[in-house]
Amino acid sequence: MTGFQVIAVLICILLNALDGFDVLAISFASPGIAQEWTINRAELGVVLATELLGMAIGSIVLGGLADRIGRRPTILLCLVIMMIGMYLASIARSVDQLVLIRLGTGLGIGGMLASTNAMAAEFSSLRRRNLAVVLMATGYPLGATVGGWIASKLLAGGDWRAVFEFGAICTGAFLVVVWFLLPESIQFLTRARPADALEKINRTLTRMGRAALDRLPDPPAEEKRLRFADLFASRFRGMTVLLCLAYFFHIMTFYFILKWIPKIVVDLGYEPSSAGMVLVWANIGGMIGSLIFGVLSQRFPLRPLLVAVLAAAFVMVGVFGTGQSTLAALSAVAALTGCFTNAGVVGFYALIASSYPPDVRAGGTGVVIGVGRGGAVLGPVVAGFLFTSGAGLFATSVLMGAGALLAAASVDLLRRRVAGRASAAGA
Repeated sequence: MTGFQVIAVLICILLNALDGFDVLAISFASPGIAQEWTINRAELGVVLATELLGMAIGSIVLGGLADRIGRRPTILLCLVIMMIGMYLASIARSVDQLVLIRLGTGLGIGGMLASTNAMAAEFSSLRRRNLAVVLMATGYPLGATVGGWIASKLLAGGDWRAVFEFGAICTGAFLVVVWFLLPESIQFLTRARPADALEKINRTLTRMGRAALDRLPDPPAEEKRLRFADLFASRFRGMTVLLCLAYFFHIMTFYFILKWIPKIVVDLGYEPSSAGMVLVWANIGGMIGSLIFGVLSQRFPLRPLLVAVLAAAFVMVGVFGTGQSTLAALSAVAALTGCFTNAGVVGFYALIASSYPPDVRAGGTGVVIGVGRGGAVLGPVVAGFLFTSGAGLFATSVLMGAGALLAAASVDLLRRRVAGRASAAGA
C-alpha cells in the first residue's frame, strides 16, 4: 500500500472513532441531563436509545445511498447531519427536543458506519484488506476512549452541554479533512462510471503514485442480486434465524453497558467526571478485547471461542452489577466487562462473514445486523424500565447480561447444527 492509501484508511478509522464518540456523547452527558431536567430512569433510557433507532434507519437508507451516489458525498452528508445534530443537542431545552435531535443524529452515524467500512476496504490493497477492516472496528472504541477522556475533563469544568459542543467542533473539522484529503474510491467510480470517472480515477492514481489510465477498465461482471427471501429459504433459514437471535441478544447486553455506565456510577455516589472515566476504561477494555479475539481466532475454532467469550461477558456484567468499594476497582471491572462484551461483537462480525457464501454474504450481514439494531434500541430502554420498577443494580445487570448468555446458547446451537451437517455430508 502507498502512503496515500494508508492515509485514506487512517481517515476512515478516525471517522469511525468520531462515530464512537458521537454515539456515547449522550452517555457521558446523561447524569447531567437527568439532574437538570429531573427525569426518571425510564425516560432517560428512551433518550439513550433514540439515536440507536436512527442508526438502524441511517445504515439502511444512507448506506444504500452510498452505493448509488458514492461513498465520499455520503460521508460528507453524514458529517453535516452529525455536526448539526451535535450542535442542536447542546442547545436543547427539553427531553422531547433532545429525543428528536438524537434520532436525526443517529441517521448520520448509521450512514457513516456503512460508508466508511466500504471506503476503507476499497482503498486498501487486497493483501491488507482484512487488516484495514479490523482496524476500522477498533476505531469505534478508540473514539469512545479518547473522546470520553476529553468529555470527563469538560464535565469537570462545565455542564453536560460542553460535550456536544466539543462533538460539533470535531465533526466540523472532519468535514474539512474529508473534503480535501479523501477522494471517491476507484472501485466505486469503476462500477458507477459517472461522466468524469476517468478524470477522477487518474487524479487519485496520481496521488497514489501510480500510472494514469487511457480508458476506463471493462465493467465488472454482473453480481448475483440477493432477494430478502433467499436468506430464509431452506438452505439458510435455520442459520439466519440463529444468527439474528444471537446478535440481537448480545447487542442488548452490549449497549446496556455502554449506555448506562455513567448514570450507574453517579448513582453509586461518584462525580459525573469520574463516571465518564469509568466508561473510558470500559472502552479501553473493548479495544484490547477486540485485538485479543482477533489473534485467538487465528489459532482456535471461531464458534467455540465466541461461545466462551459470550459466557464470560455474562459473568462480567453480573460482577459489574455487584458494585465496587472504590472507583479504581469499579474501573477495572468495567474494563474487563468491556473486554468481553466488545470481543463478542467483533466475533459476530467474523462469524457472520464466515457463515454465508460470497454471493449472499452482504445481504446476510445486512439482515443480521439490521435485526441486531433492534436489540441495541431495546437494551437501554429495558434497563431503564427495570430500574424504574424497583429492580436493583445487581438484578438489572444479571437480567441484561443474560442477553450474552442467550447469544452463547444460540451460537452453540449453530455450532452443533453445522457439525451435524458436516457429519451427515461425510457419511
